[in-house]
Amino acid sequence: MRRNAVRLFLAVLVALAAVLTGTAAPAQAAVPESPAVTYTNPIAAQRADPHIFRHTDGYYYFTATVPEYDRIVLRRATTIQGLSTAQEITIWTKHTSGIMGAHIWAPEIHFIDGRWYVYFAAGATDDVWAIRMYVLEGTGANPLTATWTEKGQIRTTWESFSLDATTFTVGGVRYLAWAQRNPAEDNNTSLFIAKMANPWTISGTPAEISQPTLSWETVGYKVNEGPALIQHGDKVFMTYSASATDANYCLGMLTAAATADLTAPASWTKSASPVFTSNAATSQYGPGHNSFTVSEDGTSDILVYHDRSYKDISGDPLNDPNRRTRVQKVYWKADGTPDFGIPVADGITPQRFSSFNYADRFVRHWEYRARIEANVSPLADSQFRVVTGPAGTGTVALESANFPGYYLRHRNFEVWLEKNDGTAAFASDASFYRRAGLADSAGVSYESYNYAGRYVRHYNYALYVQTPSTATDRGDATFYAR
Repeated sequence: MRRNAVRLFLAVLVALAAVLTGTAAPAQAAVPESPAVTYTNPIAAQRADPHIFRHTDGYYYFTATVPEYDRIVLRRATTIQGLSTAQEITIWTKHTSGIMGAHIWAPEIHFIDGRWYVYFAAGATDDVWAIRMYVLEGTGANPLTATWTEKGQIRTTWESFSLDATTFTVGGVRYLAWAQRNPAEDNNTSLFIAKMANPWTISGTPAEISQPTLSWETVGYKVNEGPALIQHGDKVFMTYSASATDANYCLGMLTAAATADLTAPASWTKSASPVFTSNAATSQYGPGHNSFTVSEDGTSDILVYHDRSYKDISGDPLNDPNRRTRVQKVYWKADGTPDFGIPVADGITPQRFSSFNYADRFVRHWEYRARIEANVSPLADSQFRVVTGPAGTGTVALESANFPGYYLRHRNFEVWLEKNDGTAAFASDASFYRRAGLADSAGVSYESYNYAGRYVRHYNYALYVQTPSTATDRGDATFYAR
């Protein structure tokens, strides 16, 4: 027993000495299952209420509200970014009289049991505010060239203002969720859910699962609308839009267990605060009416939404045509809940960088000092846009997502987040060469532009620009883009 204890003690001493001398290989975090994705926003100008559906044929299908409110359009591309320049086809035009003759809003496209379905809202020529939900059915492999027929109105409990139908399956059961005015309530619309008998007919009595009661849901109008569902693990999350369709528009969220009875109002819990709001720093206002899709490699969830690039609107926001379609990655917290961060600035979308040897720690700024940290809040403190470095000549710079114009730069070999002051010194200190990861070529390392051989690395969780000489140093200077 004593001999074994001595051997264990000696082994610990050897391991400790190896760490102190830097000869031991650092612990390696797994390459992230969800690597970084990069898009350039906006995806489409003057396209509101966007819906992007990824089909098994390898195409993304995109539809949205057009500012003329008179037709339903479709695009398709093999990439999300490709939707920006894809040909747009009109598959249906409003009626010249009667129902479905005005306010053609919020189309969604789905593929169910071998056929295409488009859900949309429409008013009537003699009453443009008699908004109801309707369904088109398409036959054919490509919905842009399919034959479309009208399946009629989705009937609910009341003949009242209703819109924003979306459909999804959880646990093998297909549901419809939508927004509708409850005549017994003093608001504009609440959220409802029901099971479906077929793609254009609900079954049973609809359940009301949310109504606008919180202060941020009732600015301008008392609204819960635009439901969209995403499942992650054993939970489902339903985002929805609230308040008027100006800069006050924002996303709320309901949460339920995936195994719960989703038609039981008690199964849902509402977040007390909005989960996605306007951001003056990034010039994004009124983000809302979202949908969800997945990245091209299938590993990242993507938030699809509209907003405007300015706050002040003249007249009725519904008459302002400049809501545009945007996308960005959804991140997941350790507790399994989504973190949408902020609506990022126009242009290239930001990334996060996790440590090679501390999988749960991300590069972030905290009181302008750069460090690595777990459970970063707010999320945007750990998001950076990889842009052309101010020194040029093949360099890159890391621009803060929530402080546009501020970049990671080294000062006295410490890494800080600072505003570009236009000086040559800043340009040199904030420029780096992107290299394959020193400890793993699947990762990335950043070499200083003006101090060759020095790399961004963490030490005691703070970031420095140093020369890596050991395996531990190289691990500390390697990051994974997420």
